[in-house]
Amino acid sequence: MAAKKPSFAQAQLQLQLYDLRREAKLRQAREWIMEKYFPETPEEAQRLAPPGSQEHAFLRMVVSYWENACQLLNCGLLHEDLFFQTTNEFFFLWDRTKDGVPAARKLYKNPRMWIHLEAASKRYEQWVNRHAPGHLDVLRGYMRQVRDAGKPGQ
Repeated sequence: MAAKKPSFAQAQLQLQLYDLRREAKLRQAREWIMEKYFPETPEEAQRLAPPGSQEHAFLRMVVSYWENACQLLNCGLLHEDLFFQTTNEFFFLWDRTKDGVPAARKLYKNPRMWIHLEAASKRYEQWVNRHAPGHLDVLRGYMRQVRDAGKPGQ
């Protein structure tokens, strides 16, 4: 459980992470993920972000950013309540990719792949359900609308 009050160092680190999110290439990658990356199967994930493509680079960039941020959170360097109150993007990355993670872990022989993103996302879901029941359902509905708006013929 998070301490009642974030330390100055925790707040400063969180602001530094926010500042990194503003970097132009990462912002472009995050925008692509949030607006265009909605795989429903591992095969579709490969089609949307094939190895060697700009989209694959975007996916790796965003996943590594959030995996690192969540590792800092999981190690206690970030204040959990503060982190959860100010971002949910990591959760939606996990929520839309989690079904393909077991196959990726097996393929790359890395059972710890995305483990920090997974652990933080599980805690975030519990945190939101305690503090704002129903909120994730609303946000998931919004993300379905974004996904559907990008499909041809919609």
